Amino acid sequence: MERIRAKKSLGQHWLADRNAVGKVVEVAGLSGQETVVEVGSGPGVLTPLLAEQGKRVIAVELDETLVPKLEATVADRSNVEIRQADILETDTADFPEPYHVVGNVPYYITSKIIRHFLETPHRPESMTLTIQKEVAERICALPPKMSVLAVSVQLYGTPRIAGRIPAKAFRPPPEVDSAILRIENIGKDLDRTLDGVSESAVFSFVRAGFAEKRKQLHNTLAHNLDLSHEQASALLRQAGIEPNRRAETLSVEEWVTLVRQATR
Repeated sequence: MERIRAKKSLGQHWLADRNAVGKVVEVAGLSGQETVVEVGSGPGVLTPLLAEQGKRVIAVELDETLVPKLEATVADRSNVEIRQADILETDTADFPEPYHVVGNVPYYITSKIIRHFLETPHRPESMTLTIQKEVAERICALPPKMSVLAVSVQLYGTPRIAGRIPAKAFRPPPEVDSAILRIENIGKDLDRTLDGVSESAVFSFVRAGFAEKRKQLHNTLAHNLDLSHEQASALLRQAGIEPNRRAETLSVEEWVTLVRQATR
């Protein structure tokens, strides 16, 4: 791996610490019966262990210059399929269900990758990702520290930080520490949570609420949803939410309740 030059433009930082690699696979909790979609396989740091623990591994790598190294690394693994592709342009319907996602993903497209898998009918059963520690903390935050990202993940599944990895465990080391983010129960309670409310409607309200997050909700909703202040305040009260609260104080359930009230 030392001979391979990481591409800064692709956000490449490969795990070099064996204990950290083992921890990621341990958190994934594979039983030997799963199909694993590995995002950003690189030169094959995680891939051999995933192949050892899972039934089948679909290793997806964008950088075509890394594919020969990856192929050599898993040459003796008959249960690994390598796909040279952009994961964000890959149809999740191409992955056999059920499947699990594992990966050491580039920081700059973390939220796009997570959304790509969550906002699709063909969702994985779980996701285990090494991502920037601060982003993992934002995803797992609770009121009064919610964000658009936290809501967009917690609507679909249950996230938790399952471990922390120092920057020195990567080659080349990034400027910040990482965390192992585990998202479980993906999609299992979605229908019950939404109860007829559309996902798009929820996100429309969430984006409107967070557009000016320092302002009170009756102001941000009025300004961004073309409502009068009186209408926004009345809608919030009907949903059991005080109009002077701010977006980061609302739980996922409260956002859904608000949208349900608005669409009656």
